[in-house]
Amino acid sequence: MKQVISTEKRPIKLWLDDIEDGALDQTKNLANLPFIFKHIAIMPDSHQGYGMPIGGVMATEGVVVPNAVGVDIGCGMCAVKTSLTEIDTETLKKIMGEIRKVIPLGFGHHKEMQSDNLMPDFTNIKTDKPTIYKEFDSARKQLGTLGGGNHFIEIQKGDDGHIWIMIHSGSRNLGFKVAKHYNDIAKELNAKWLSSVLKKVDLAFLPIKTKEAKAYMREMNYCVEFALANRKLMMERVKDCFAGKTKGFICDDMINIAHNYAVFENHFGKNVLIHRKGATLAREGTIGIIPGSQGTKSYIVEGLGNKDSFESCSHGAGRKMGRKDAERTLDLAEEQKKLEGIIHSVRGVKDLDEASGAYKDISVVMDNQKDLVKILVELSPLAVIKG
Repeated sequence: MKQVISTEKRPIKLWLDDIEDGALDQTKNLANLPFIFKHIAIMPDSHQGYGMPIGGVMATEGVVVPNAVGVDIGCGMCAVKTSLTEIDTETLKKIMGEIRKVIPLGFGHHKEMQSDNLMPDFTNIKTDKPTIYKEFDSARKQLGTLGGGNHFIEIQKGDDGHIWIMIHSGSRNLGFKVAKHYNDIAKELNAKWLSSVLKKVDLAFLPIKTKEAKAYMREMNYCVEFALANRKLMMERVKDCFAGKTKGFICDDMINIAHNYAVFENHFGKNVLIHRKGATLAREGTIGIIPGSQGTKSYIVEGLGNKDSFESCSHGAGRKMGRKDAERTLDLAEEQKKLEGIIHSVRGVKDLDEASGAYKDISVVMDNQKDLVKILVELSPLAVIKG
């Protein structure tokens, strides 16, 4: 831990020195909410988000806050260690070309609905007219698609001598629709109740015993499962691309970890609802994934179970500038030079929003959380596809 702020109703524990003003203001808003338990934990990759900063961990008593989970419910990372120890550039280029054929990127969806057997079961969703019912067929076309922004497929070489495959993606439009639906409901109810939580902070809540909160939790959990199913299907198709271009290709079991969700956990002797928004579980012994930015190292880690962080850690490097700022201020040639030797996605000015210069230094982020995780494998990028 780097610092503690004690000026608000609840303490703020931070694992970074350089939190931006907007993220700090949002963190203080969290610390002054009437239902906060113990303190707010801010991870070393934190930056400003909507309502709650990305890289924030919040424990609440009796309420759920949809905006403290965010719009990409269940977004997360998966990774597999392959049997390969080397791969030449030409083979890698062919594999990346095959991946682009079978996995739609950005706003792209499949033309045909994927098998409903690949979708999570929703028989336990008893909500009246749940969002996932209305979006189910659309979601079947989104299953096995990457999405845009900072989502990626990356091929890496580990310091364990093996080639790894890593994917970052979430619940696509399904998660967005569920998040917006329940955040809108929360805002309406908070206004009706004359809530002390100001509208401008964008942290509307639902008391956990209400039908609305129960409905949100059910649909949120479905989106978490859908996001995992999405990553699994993409990983299977990436593996097929490898198998078709290499000999003797096999993989270890997939590692998966989500970073946008709310879940009941016991902390400091009390059952509370933990909201992780751009933060991952780092319970003692938990195997996790912390990616860097495009062209920088990523890490397979093991959680240390730090109680002060609510057993959490960062979900990545974290942005240090907005997308438009990156496009305006970063030098294209300089950013491309950083990526020499890597098959990358920075081809023009519009791609600078995902250049490494737009992100924090992952080595500093990892150094700031040595009390949260230990590094098991260090991964260097070979090729990356961005959404």
